Amino acid sequence: MIRFKNVTKKFGDITALSNVSFEVDKGEFVFITGPSGAGKTTALKLILREILPDEGKIIFDGMDVCEASQKEIPGIRRKIGVVFQDFKVLSERTLRENVEVALAVAGIPQTEWTPRVDKILELVGLLKRAELFPSQLSGGELERVSLARALVVNPKLILADEPTGNLDWDTADEIMELFEKINKEGKTIIMATHNREIIAKLKKRVIKLSEGKIVGNHEHSS
Repeated sequence: MIRFKNVTKKFGDITALSNVSFEVDKGEFVFITGPSGAGKTTALKLILREILPDEGKIIFDGMDVCEASQKEIPGIRRKIGVVFQDFKVLSERTLRENVEVALAVAGIPQTEWTPRVDKILELVGLLKRAELFPSQLSGGELERVSLARALVVNPKLILADEPTGNLDWDTADEIMELFEKINKEGKTIIMATHNREIIAKLKKRVIKLSEGKIVGNHEHSS
């Protein structure tokens, strides 16, 4: 599904990733962990083709994303759902409209919107709140909106960047259960986090970065 092959990325004098290689198979749930500045977010941005590596290859779904033309980039991104720590919801739109935005961007016909949004909102437990605005929701609910928006385009891959970073433990736990449920339905998930409790509880494979290098890549024994 995803392969990093000797990937190096520098920002000026700072090496964010140094000769990094790893693979993530279809249907896997993998944590990328490490201290701030270890290169976690850089790795996610490279998969999204928001930035390009200085060296190396990144293969996603059989395609070298580094070689993709400007025309091909939207097609790559349509296969990826992204969940951010800061939710990135639009405050002036209802919860339903926030999720519909993702469908509009992906070019999904409007006739399909309502059934798709209803189904996803039900999955994340927010269907009854569909007509509320973000200011009327809790942090955990906003994270669910962010997750719903990532899922509604039916992506092959979900990238999550510290999705529980601003949440209390109980809420974070609920969100992680939701991610696990989604993974069991066949979605591949790559999550950047430095929350050790979550990593310990979920017992998934962990790729550990430190100063841009992989210092650990191991299965958690369940």
